[in-house]
Amino acid sequence: MHTKELELPRKLVNELLHYAQLSNDQEVCGLIGKNSADDYTFYPVNNVAEEPSTRFLMAPEEQISAMKKINNDGQTLFAIYHSHPTAPATPSAIDIELTSYPDAYYLIVSLNTKGVLEMRCFQLLHDENITEITLRMKEA
Repeated sequence: MHTKELELPRKLVNELLHYAQLSNDQEVCGLIGKNSADDYTFYPVNNVAEEPSTRFLMAPEEQISAMKKINNDGQTLFAIYHSHPTAPATPSAIDIELTSYPDAYYLIVSLNTKGVLEMRCFQLLHDENITEITLRMKEA
C-alpha cells in the first residue's frame, strides 16, 4: 500500500517520458530540482556506465554541474531520474546498492511496456527499505 502521494506537473512528466524515449536501448538519467514555489527543473546528465543498457552512472562532471545549478537556482534536489529500457519501472539491486541521496525521490521510467510508458516513484535507503510513492499528474 502506498502511504504517500506526489503531484507532478504534466509538463515535467511529459519531459521525462520524452527523454526516456530518446534512447530505447540505453538507460538515460538526470536530476530534478524543485524550489519552494513547486517549480521543477529537469537536468539531464549523460550516462557513462560501462553497460548503459542495464544500469546508469551519471557523468561526474555533469552531475556536479547540475547540482551547482540546482543550488544556484534556489532549488533543492527533488529526485534522481533514470529509465529502464527492457526492465520494469522498479529499482534494481544495483539502483538500491548505489543509492547516494536518501532524501531524494527516485523516478524510474520503463520502456518495457506495450504502448504506454510507465513511470514510478520510490524512496530508497541503503538497508533495502523501499517505499513506493503514488504519482499523480497535475495541470500547470
